[in-house]
Amino acid sequence: MEHFSIVHTICRLAMANPSEALKHQVERLAQALNEGGDEKDAQSLKALMLRADRSQEMVPRRLVPSRASVSLPGETLLPSTTLPADRESGVRLVEVAFPEASTLQRPFLPPHLDRAVQMLLDEWKSAAELRAVDTEPSMSVLLTGAPGTGKTTLALWMSAQIGLPVVIARVDAMMSSFLGTTSRNIAQVFSFANRFRCVLLLDELDSLAKVRDDPNEVGEIKRVVNALLQNMDSRSVIGVTLGITNHPQLLDPAVWRRFAVQVEIPMPVLEAREAIVRRVAAPLEVSDSLVALIAALLDGSAGSEVRSIVTLFKKRTVMQPPPASPIEALREIASLNSGRLSPEVKSILRKDDPEVARWIRKTLGNRINLHELGALFEKSKSTVARWLEEQEARS
Repeated sequence: MEHFSIVHTICRLAMANPSEALKHQVERLAQALNEGGDEKDAQSLKALMLRADRSQEMVPRRLVPSRASVSLPGETLLPSTTLPADRESGVRLVEVAFPEASTLQRPFLPPHLDRAVQMLLDEWKSAAELRAVDTEPSMSVLLTGAPGTGKTTLALWMSAQIGLPVVIARVDAMMSSFLGTTSRNIAQVFSFANRFRCVLLLDELDSLAKVRDDPNEVGEIKRVVNALLQNMDSRSVIGVTLGITNHPQLLDPAVWRRFAVQVEIPMPVLEAREAIVRRVAAPLEVSDSLVALIAALLDGSAGSEVRSIVTLFKKRTVMQPPPASPIEALREIASLNSGRLSPEVKSILRKDDPEVARWIRKTLGNRINLHELGALFEKSKSTVARWLEEQEARS
């Protein structure tokens, strides 16, 4: 190969801190050289890769202390562990999140669901005790619900509570147009997860597990679903598996049956929306009446939308010049985020101040007094009292 010495030097420098994609490409180059008759150059690159692997093994690894009390087989997953990659593209098939790096707070769930999730966590932490009485913890959980309800956040938080790293399958990387490649990638991901003590997270599961009798799908989807089922069966006694989907109706019934627990995450109720508003608004001091108003305006919104709107309100509050009033800040946000708000909310905020004040008083009732109502508009108690009287007279 012409100028191989230069290519070799570039590869040697790059392999000092190699990524999976880089190692894949160097391996491809070595194979191409070998097939082209340049066996000496190919062997030189292979020796380079071997030295790089040995150097990585000799570097002291930063051990990640585990808080796990779940008794699972397998090796300890480290930040330096080589992750599986697609053979053709070299793209990594998984990402890993370690519990020590998690900053997630406990999700806001309805009381009954919160207790059920805690019971599941207790199962995982008490695996040894359960096996002593000839029973097993529920090792597979399917999380369903509308987009933005916090399914992925809940999955990551649960994993952090039991001190296990999360192997997050990249469904976009696993899917391939080449015959058989998707099934092979699925097998790679499960084989990797089965090797280590970890939680396997399958997000957007419906992309891999569609109903096999769908007339719009070709035979490949059947092979993909069968591969998924076989790998889930082999993992059922090895480690925890979490599946997530926004479209449970698309899942093959056999996939549903593979999950010991199925949890539907609902839209946040009023109390949960208020709790989200307070958490996201911190450290700003937000009055109870404003918290109640924002939560009421976002009735029917997913938790992610509540967080987005409150984050925007938080930004607007600290920016200069400040908004004329909290209501004006909400109007500005509504103008720039029409897709996040319902038609009813947008209609309310477009009305003049007296009409909005009447709606707030009617909606919040005894939760807001005239002084607090005036503060939302930066008006006096007497002014909003007059607005309400005038509105009442008109009706």
